[in-house]
Amino acid sequence: MGSGDVVITGLGATTPLGGDVASTWEAMLEGRSGVRPLEQAWAQQLPIRIAAQAVVDPSEVLDRVRLRRLDRSEALALIAAGEAWADAGLAGSAPDPERLAVSFGSGIGGVQTLLAQDDVLETAGARRVSPHTPPMIMPNGPAAQVGVALGALAGVHSMASACATGAEAVALGGDLIRSGRADVVVTGGVEAAIAPLPIAAFAAMRAMSVRNDEPERASRPWDRARDGFVIGEGAASLVLERADHAAARGARVYARLAGSGISSDGYDMVQPHPEGAGARRAIAMALRDAGVAGADIAHVNAHATSTPVGDLAELAALRAAVGTRAVLTATKSMTGHLLGAAGALESIATVLAVHHGVVPPTINLDDPDGLGDLDVAVDKPRHADVPVALNNSFGFGGHNVALIFTR
Repeated sequence: MGSGDVVITGLGATTPLGGDVASTWEAMLEGRSGVRPLEQAWAQQLPIRIAAQAVVDPSEVLDRVRLRRLDRSEALALIAAGEAWADAGLAGSAPDPERLAVSFGSGIGGVQTLLAQDDVLETAGARRVSPHTPPMIMPNGPAAQVGVALGALAGVHSMASACATGAEAVALGGDLIRSGRADVVVTGGVEAAIAPLPIAAFAAMRAMSVRNDEPERASRPWDRARDGFVIGEGAASLVLERADHAAARGARVYARLAGSGISSDGYDMVQPHPEGAGARRAIAMALRDAGVAGADIAHVNAHATSTPVGDLAELAALRAAVGTRAVLTATKSMTGHLLGAAGALESIATVLAVHHGVVPPTINLDDPDGLGDLDVAVDKPRHADVPVALNNSFGFGGHNVALIFTR
C-alpha cells in the first residue's frame, strides 16, 4: 500500500443484533433477525408495531448522569465510536489531536429529545423545558459529542443525507485523509428514531412493512412478497487511517478504503430513478476512484431496503456497473433499516467480508423478484475469496453513495 492509502484500523457498533461488532457479526453469519414487536404502550395505537431496536440500551453502557445530557442518538454514537477507538488501539496512544478528525452523521438527529421536550412544553410550560435541549437536538450533535470525547481538532463534520448518511460520512473521512487534512478520522452513522411520529409518518407514506404478526420475516429484500422496510436503530463507526501512519504504530488493518463515488438522482424526493441511473453513476465513480473494473467486484453489500421499487432499481444499476459475477447480500434482512446508520453498519459488514473471506447471508428470500442470474448468498454465509467489495447506500432526496473496500 502507498503512503496515501486509507485503511480501516478500528470498528465499533451497537445494533439490533448485538451491543458490539463481534456479537453483531456473529448474529449476521447465523442469519438471525433483529426485528421484534414493539412492547411500548405508545406503539399499540400505531398501524406498525414492529422495529429493530438496539439490543443493548445505552443505560447499560453509559452512566445516568451523562445520559441526562445526551439524546439517544448521541449516546449510541459515543458507544460505537468508543469501541472503534479502542479497537484501533488508540485508547492508550492517541494521535496528534490536530491531525484527528470526525465525520459522523445522522439522517434525523435528536428527534426523541425534540418530541419529549415538546410534550414538556405543552403540558408543563416553557420554564420546564430542559436547557440541555439545543445540543441534544442539533443534527450535528452525535458528531460533536464524538469530537469532544476524543479531543479531535482537525474538524468535526456532520453528514445528513438520509439513508446514505453513514456511507457518505465514511467517504468524506477518506477524502480528509487523502487530501492531507488528517491522519486519523473517526467516521460513522447513527439513528435513534423509533418513536411514534417517525413510525406513523413512514407508515402514512406506505414505506414500511406491515407484517406485525411476523416481525422476523418482515424485512425481505428482493422477495416478491416484500412490502417495505423495517425501521431500526443503532450506530456504527469505522476508524480510517493513513496507511503509513497505521504502519508506523503497528496497527492491525482490516481492509483498505480504495474508492468512493457520490451522485444525486435529480429525479424525485422519495422514489429512486427507476433504472438506477444515479446509483449506476455513483458505482462507476467509485470504480474509477479505486482503479478497478466492475468485473473485479467479488461481493456487494446492497442497499436493498425491501421496498418494491428501490430493490429493482438497485439491481438494474448493479447489472450495468458490476455485472453478475459478484456475490450479493442484503444485511437489512436481519438488521432492519438503520436509516442514517445503515451505510456505516453495512460498511463494517463489507469490511469484515473482505477481512475474513465470508459473505453474510440474506434471509427471508423465498420467492426472488428480479434477481435472474445474479448470485445471492441466501440463508447461509458464503465462504469466498473477497479481494474487492462494494457497499451501496441510497437515500431520500436522491442521494447515492458507493464505497469500495479491498484487501
